[in-house]
Amino acid sequence: MQLLSQFLKHQKTDEQLVDLIATLMVACKEIALQLREGELAGVLGTTSNTNVQGETQKKLDVIANDVLKKLLLDNPLVAGLASEEEDDPVPGNPDGRFLVTFDPLDGSSNIDINVSVGTIFSVLERTPGEDPALHATYLQNGRRQVAAGYVLYGPSAVLALTTGRGVNFFTLAHTGDFILTRENIKIPTQTREFAINMSNQRHWEPAMKSYVGDLLLGSDGPRGKNYNMRWIASMVAEVHRVLTRGGIFSYPWDAREPAKPGKLRLMYEGNPMSFLIEQADGIASTCYAPIMDVQPAEIHERVSVALGSREEVEILLSYHNTEK
Repeated sequence: MQLLSQFLKHQKTDEQLVDLIATLMVACKEIALQLREGELAGVLGTTSNTNVQGETQKKLDVIANDVLKKLLLDNPLVAGLASEEEDDPVPGNPDGRFLVTFDPLDGSSNIDINVSVGTIFSVLERTPGEDPALHATYLQNGRRQVAAGYVLYGPSAVLALTTGRGVNFFTLAHTGDFILTRENIKIPTQTREFAINMSNQRHWEPAMKSYVGDLLLGSDGPRGKNYNMRWIASMVAEVHRVLTRGGIFSYPWDAREPAKPGKLRLMYEGNPMSFLIEQADGIASTCYAPIMDVQPAEIHERVSVALGSREEVEILLSYHNTEK
Protein backbone atom coordinates (compact mmCIF):
# COMPACT_ATOMS: atom_id res chain seq x y z
CA MET A 1 0.00 0.00 0.00
CA GLN A 2 1.34 3.41 -0.98
CA LEU A 3 0.21 6.46 0.91
CA LEU A 4 -0.61 9.67 -0.96
CA SER A 5 2.36 11.51 0.52
CA GLN A 6 4.73 8.66 -0.36
CA PHE A 7 3.43 8.52 -3.92
CA LEU A 8 3.85 12.26 -4.44
CA LYS A 9 7.39 12.19 -3.07
CA HIS A 10 8.18 9.21 -5.32
CA GLN A 11 7.01 11.35 -8.25
CA LYS A 12 9.44 14.05 -7.06
CA THR A 13 6.56 16.46 -6.49
CA ASP A 14 7.55 19.86 -5.10
CA GLU A 15 7.64 19.50 -1.28
CA GLN A 16 5.57 22.62 -0.69
CA LEU A 17 2.91 21.37 -3.09
CA VAL A 18 2.86 18.04 -1.20
CA ASP A 19 2.30 20.02 2.00
CA LEU A 20 -0.59 21.97 0.46
CA ILE A 21 -2.25 18.82 -0.91
CA ALA A 22 -1.99 17.28 2.56
CA THR A 23 -3.86 20.28 4.00
CA LEU A 24 -6.58 19.90 1.37
CA MET A 25 -6.96 16.23 2.28
CA VAL A 26 -7.33 17.00 5.98
CA ALA A 27 -10.21 19.29 5.04
CA CYS A 28 -11.78 16.69 2.76
CA LYS A 29 -11.60 14.03 5.48
CA GLU A 30 -13.51 16.35 7.81
CA ILE A 31 -16.12 16.98 5.10
CA ALA A 32 -16.43 13.22 4.52
CA LEU A 33 -17.07 12.74 8.25
CA GLN A 34 -19.76 15.44 8.31
CA LEU A 35 -21.46 13.85 5.29
CA ARG A 36 -21.35 10.40 6.84
CA GLU A 37 -23.12 11.67 9.98
CA GLY A 38 -25.77 13.37 7.82
CA GLU A 39 -29.08 13.88 9.56
CA LEU A 40 -27.66 12.53 12.82
CA ALA A 41 -25.49 15.65 13.02
CA GLY A 42 -28.26 18.01 11.89
CA VAL A 43 -26.32 19.09 8.81
CA LEU A 44 -28.93 18.36 6.14
CA GLY A 45 -31.33 20.90 4.66
CA THR A 46 -30.93 24.46 3.40
CA THR A 47 -30.01 27.80 4.92
CA SER A 48 -31.76 31.12 4.34
CA ASN A 49 -28.73 32.39 2.39
CA THR A 50 -27.85 32.47 -1.30
CA ASN A 51 -24.32 32.46 -2.70
CA VAL A 52 -22.82 34.72 -5.37
CA GLN A 53 -24.27 32.38 -8.01
CA GLY A 54 -27.79 33.11 -6.76
CA GLU A 55 -28.12 29.53 -5.48
CA THR A 56 -29.68 28.68 -2.12
CA GLN A 57 -26.93 27.36 0.14
CA LYS A 58 -27.26 23.95 1.75
CA LYS A 59 -26.06 23.70 5.35
CA LEU A 60 -23.27 21.43 4.17
CA ASP A 61 -22.23 23.94 1.47
CA VAL A 62 -21.47 26.36 4.27
CA ILE A 63 -19.84 23.76 6.52
CA ALA A 64 -17.59 22.44 3.73
CA ASN A 65 -16.60 25.96 2.72
CA ASP A 66 -15.76 26.92 6.30
CA VAL A 67 -13.67 23.76 6.83
CA LEU A 68 -11.63 24.33 3.67
CA LYS A 69 -11.22 28.04 4.33
CA LYS A 70 -10.02 27.61 7.90
CA LEU A 71 -7.49 24.87 7.17
CA LEU A 72 -6.12 26.50 4.02
CA LEU A 73 -5.74 29.92 5.63
CA ASP A 74 -3.86 28.27 8.51
CA ASN A 75 -1.27 27.01 6.01
CA PRO A 76 1.44 29.67 5.48
CA LEU A 77 1.91 28.48 1.88
CA VAL A 78 -1.54 29.77 0.93
CA ALA A 79 -1.57 33.34 -0.32
CA GLY A 80 -5.30 33.31 -0.90
CA LEU A 81 -8.33 31.37 -2.01
CA ALA A 82 -11.42 31.75 -4.15
CA SER A 83 -14.53 29.67 -3.50
CA GLU A 84 -17.90 29.19 -5.16
CA GLU A 85 -19.42 30.19 -1.83
CA GLU A 86 -17.45 33.44 -1.45
CA ASP A 87 -18.28 36.65 -3.34
CA ASP A 88 -14.65 37.79 -3.32
CA PRO A 89 -11.21 36.21 -2.91
CA VAL A 90 -10.06 35.61 0.65
CA PRO A 91 -6.45 36.65 1.27
CA GLY A 92 -4.19 34.43 3.34
CA ASN A 93 -0.47 34.72 4.05
CA PRO A 94 0.89 37.79 2.17
CA ASP A 95 4.10 35.82 1.59
CA GLY A 96 2.30 32.66 0.49
CA ARG A 97 3.16 30.91 -2.76
CA PHE A 98 -0.13 29.28 -3.79
CA LEU A 99 -3.65 30.29 -4.72
CA VAL A 100 -6.41 27.71 -4.26
CA THR A 101 -9.78 27.83 -5.98
CA PHE A 102 -12.49 25.34 -5.07
CA ASP A 103 -16.09 24.23 -5.16
CA PRO A 104 -16.46 23.00 -1.58
CA LEU A 105 -19.42 20.69 -2.25
CA ASP A 106 -20.28 20.06 -5.87
CA GLY A 107 -23.69 18.46 -6.49
CA SER A 108 -25.07 19.64 -3.17
CA SER A 109 -28.64 19.35 -4.49
CA ASN A 110 -28.06 15.61 -4.01
CA ILE A 111 -27.19 15.80 -0.30
CA ASP A 112 -30.65 15.30 1.12
CA ILE A 113 -31.27 12.19 -1.03
CA ASN A 114 -27.90 10.64 -0.13
CA VAL A 115 -26.44 10.68 -3.66
CA SER A 116 -22.74 11.24 -4.38
CA VAL A 117 -21.27 14.73 -4.05
CA GLY A 118 -17.69 15.97 -4.06
CA THR A 119 -15.09 18.67 -3.50
CA ILE A 120 -13.24 20.11 -6.53
CA PHE A 121 -9.99 22.06 -6.19
CA SER A 122 -7.41 23.81 -8.35
CA VAL A 123 -3.96 25.05 -7.30
CA LEU A 124 -2.20 27.99 -8.96
CA GLU A 125 1.05 29.79 -8.17
CA ARG A 126 0.77 33.44 -7.29
CA THR A 127 2.75 35.84 -9.43
CA PRO A 128 5.21 37.53 -7.00
CA GLY A 129 3.97 40.90 -5.82
CA GLU A 130 0.35 40.39 -6.80
CA ASP A 131 -2.28 41.07 -4.12
CA PRO A 132 -4.21 37.90 -3.14
CA ALA A 133 -7.19 40.06 -2.14
CA LEU A 134 -7.71 41.17 -5.74
CA HIS A 135 -9.75 39.22 -8.29
CA ALA A 136 -7.16 39.89 -11.00
CA THR A 137 -4.52 37.86 -9.13
CA TYR A 138 -6.51 34.66 -9.71
CA LEU A 139 -7.30 35.18 -13.40
CA GLN A 140 -4.90 32.63 -14.85
CA ASN A 141 -5.90 30.19 -17.55
CA GLY A 142 -6.04 26.48 -16.84
CA ARG A 143 -2.64 25.75 -18.36
CA ARG A 144 -1.06 27.43 -15.35
CA GLN A 145 -2.52 25.00 -12.80
CA VAL A 146 0.13 23.12 -10.81
CA ALA A 147 -2.34 20.63 -9.33
CA ALA A 148 -6.02 19.82 -9.54
CA GLY A 149 -8.39 17.17 -8.35
CA TYR A 150 -11.54 16.22 -6.58
CA VAL A 151 -12.68 14.03 -3.71
CA LEU A 152 -15.81 12.02 -4.47
CA TYR A 153 -17.87 11.24 -1.38
CA GLY A 154 -19.67 8.06 -2.41
CA PRO A 155 -19.74 4.51 -1.00
CA SER A 156 -16.04 5.24 -0.48
CA ALA A 157 -14.22 8.57 -0.51
CA VAL A 158 -11.94 8.70 -3.55
CA LEU A 159 -9.37 11.34 -4.48
CA ALA A 160 -8.59 11.88 -8.17
CA LEU A 161 -5.41 13.95 -8.43
CA THR A 162 -3.03 15.31 -11.02
CA THR A 163 0.11 17.39 -10.61
CA GLY A 164 0.78 17.28 -14.35
CA ARG A 165 2.19 13.73 -14.32
CA GLY A 166 -0.95 11.75 -15.09
CA VAL A 167 -4.04 11.01 -13.02
CA ASN A 168 -4.17 8.69 -10.03
CA PHE A 169 -6.92 7.52 -7.66
CA PHE A 170 -6.51 7.29 -3.89
CA THR A 171 -9.11 5.83 -1.52
CA LEU A 172 -9.66 7.03 2.04
CA ALA A 173 -8.93 4.13 4.40
CA HIS A 174 -10.24 3.62 7.95
CA THR A 175 -6.80 4.72 9.16
CA GLY A 176 -7.49 8.22 7.81
CA ASP A 177 -4.92 7.85 5.02
CA PHE A 178 -5.51 8.24 1.30
CA ILE A 179 -3.99 5.11 -0.30
CA LEU A 180 -3.14 4.65 -3.98
CA THR A 181 -5.73 2.35 -5.58
CA ARG A 182 -5.46 3.08 -9.32
CA GLU A 183 -2.41 4.46 -11.10
CA ASN A 184 -2.00 6.29 -14.40
CA ILE A 185 -5.69 6.45 -15.36
CA LYS A 186 -6.41 6.47 -19.11
CA ILE A 187 -9.88 7.20 -20.51
CA PRO A 188 -11.03 4.74 -23.22
CA THR A 189 -11.02 6.58 -26.55
CA GLN A 190 -14.46 5.28 -27.59
CA THR A 191 -17.71 5.08 -25.67
CA ARG A 192 -21.40 4.20 -25.81
CA GLU A 193 -22.34 6.37 -22.84
CA PHE A 194 -23.26 10.03 -22.58
CA ALA A 195 -24.39 12.35 -19.79
CA ILE A 196 -26.39 15.51 -20.35
CA ASN A 197 -29.43 17.21 -18.82
CA MET A 198 -32.02 16.38 -21.48
CA SER A 199 -34.62 18.67 -19.88
CA ASN A 200 -32.69 21.61 -21.39
CA GLN A 201 -32.73 20.23 -24.94
CA ARG A 202 -35.09 22.88 -26.33
CA HIS A 203 -32.63 25.62 -25.29
CA TRP A 204 -29.47 24.17 -26.91
CA GLU A 205 -27.67 25.31 -30.02
CA PRO A 206 -28.67 23.44 -33.19
CA ALA A 207 -25.32 21.63 -33.26
CA MET A 208 -25.86 20.11 -29.81
CA LYS A 209 -29.44 19.17 -30.67
CA SER A 210 -28.23 17.41 -33.81
CA TYR A 211 -25.45 15.57 -32.00
CA VAL A 212 -27.63 14.27 -29.16
CA GLY A 213 -30.46 13.52 -31.59
CA ASP A 214 -28.13 11.22 -33.52
CA LEU A 215 -27.06 9.49 -30.28
CA LEU A 216 -30.70 8.83 -29.42
CA LEU A 217 -31.28 7.19 -32.81
CA GLY A 218 -28.79 4.52 -31.75
CA SER A 219 -28.03 1.75 -34.21
CA ASP A 220 -30.76 3.06 -36.54
CA GLY A 221 -29.02 6.44 -36.91
CA PRO A 222 -25.80 7.74 -38.46
CA ARG A 223 -23.67 6.67 -35.45
CA GLY A 224 -24.61 3.02 -36.00
CA LYS A 225 -24.51 2.00 -32.32
CA ASN A 226 -26.73 2.20 -29.26
CA TYR A 227 -25.91 4.60 -26.41
CA ASN A 228 -26.85 4.68 -22.74
CA MET A 229 -27.60 8.00 -21.06
CA ARG A 230 -26.58 8.85 -17.49
CA TRP A 231 -27.29 11.95 -15.39
CA ILE A 232 -26.34 12.36 -11.71
CA ALA A 233 -26.41 16.19 -11.41
CA SER A 234 -22.99 16.13 -9.73
CA MET A 235 -20.02 17.05 -11.91
CA VAL A 236 -17.66 15.14 -9.63
CA ALA A 237 -19.66 11.93 -10.02
CA GLU A 238 -20.05 12.45 -13.79
CA VAL A 239 -16.32 13.03 -14.32
CA HIS A 240 -15.42 10.13 -12.04
CA ARG A 241 -17.48 7.82 -14.23
CA VAL A 242 -15.75 9.17 -17.35
CA LEU A 243 -12.29 8.65 -15.82
CA THR A 244 -13.24 5.18 -14.61
CA ARG A 245 -14.87 3.70 -17.71
CA GLY A 246 -15.07 6.39 -20.42
CA GLY A 247 -18.01 8.38 -21.72
CA ILE A 248 -18.84 11.97 -22.54
CA PHE A 249 -20.26 14.58 -20.15
CA SER A 250 -21.62 17.89 -21.39
CA TYR A 251 -23.22 20.95 -19.89
CA PRO A 252 -23.48 23.21 -22.95
CA TRP A 253 -24.48 26.81 -23.54
CA ASP A 254 -28.22 27.34 -23.75
CA ALA A 255 -30.51 30.19 -24.72
CA ARG A 256 -32.08 30.85 -21.30
CA GLU A 257 -29.22 33.16 -20.28
CA PRO A 258 -27.56 33.86 -23.63
CA ALA A 259 -25.00 36.30 -22.20
CA LYS A 260 -23.52 33.54 -20.02
CA PRO A 261 -21.18 31.03 -21.72
CA GLY A 262 -22.58 28.13 -19.68
CA LYS A 263 -23.63 26.99 -16.21
CA LEU A 264 -20.44 25.50 -14.77
CA ARG A 265 -17.73 27.74 -13.34
CA LEU A 266 -14.44 28.00 -15.21
CA MET A 267 -11.98 28.57 -12.39
CA TYR A 268 -13.05 25.89 -9.90
CA GLU A 269 -15.01 23.40 -12.01
CA GLY A 270 -14.10 23.63 -15.70
CA ASN A 271 -10.34 24.11 -15.35
CA PRO A 272 -9.53 21.49 -12.67
CA MET A 273 -11.71 18.86 -14.36
CA SER A 274 -10.16 19.67 -17.74
CA PHE A 275 -6.67 19.24 -16.29
CA LEU A 276 -7.64 15.78 -15.05
CA ILE A 277 -9.32 14.80 -18.32
CA GLU A 278 -6.43 15.92 -20.52
CA GLN A 279 -3.92 14.19 -18.26
CA ALA A 280 -5.95 10.99 -18.73
CA ASP A 281 -5.80 11.32 -22.56
CA GLY A 282 -9.30 12.70 -22.94
CA ILE A 283 -10.52 16.02 -24.36
CA ALA A 284 -12.17 18.89 -22.47
CA SER A 285 -13.71 21.58 -24.65
CA THR A 286 -16.17 24.48 -24.67
CA CYS A 287 -17.53 22.80 -27.83
CA TYR A 288 -15.32 25.17 -29.81
CA ALA A 289 -11.94 25.35 -28.05
CA PRO A 290 -10.03 23.74 -25.15
CA ILE A 291 -11.39 24.88 -21.80
CA MET A 292 -7.93 25.40 -20.33
CA ASP A 293 -7.11 27.91 -23.08
CA VAL A 294 -9.92 30.24 -21.98
CA GLN A 295 -8.54 33.41 -20.39
CA PRO A 296 -10.80 34.13 -17.40
CA ALA A 297 -12.21 37.61 -16.96
CA GLU A 298 -13.56 37.05 -13.44
CA ILE A 299 -13.33 34.38 -10.77
CA HIS A 300 -16.96 33.24 -11.02
CA GLU A 301 -16.97 33.14 -14.82
CA ARG A 302 -19.04 30.39 -16.42
CA VAL A 303 -18.09 28.08 -19.25
CA SER A 304 -19.68 25.50 -21.55
CA VAL A 305 -18.32 22.00 -20.97
CA ALA A 306 -17.97 18.89 -23.13
CA LEU A 307 -15.40 16.39 -21.90
CA GLY A 308 -14.50 12.74 -21.99
CA SER A 309 -13.48 9.99 -24.42
CA ARG A 310 -11.32 11.44 -27.16
CA GLU A 311 -13.07 10.08 -30.25
CA GLU A 312 -16.54 10.94 -28.97
CA VAL A 313 -15.64 14.52 -28.05
CA GLU A 314 -13.97 14.97 -31.44
CA ILE A 315 -17.22 13.90 -33.12
CA LEU A 316 -19.20 16.36 -30.98
CA LEU A 317 -16.77 19.12 -31.97
CA SER A 318 -17.22 18.25 -35.65
CA TYR A 319 -20.96 18.97 -35.33
CA HIS A 320 -20.21 22.39 -33.89
CA ASN A 321 -17.55 23.19 -36.49
CA THR A 322 -19.96 22.26 -39.27
CA GLU A 323 -22.88 24.30 -37.93
CA LYS A 324 -21.08 27.49 -36.89
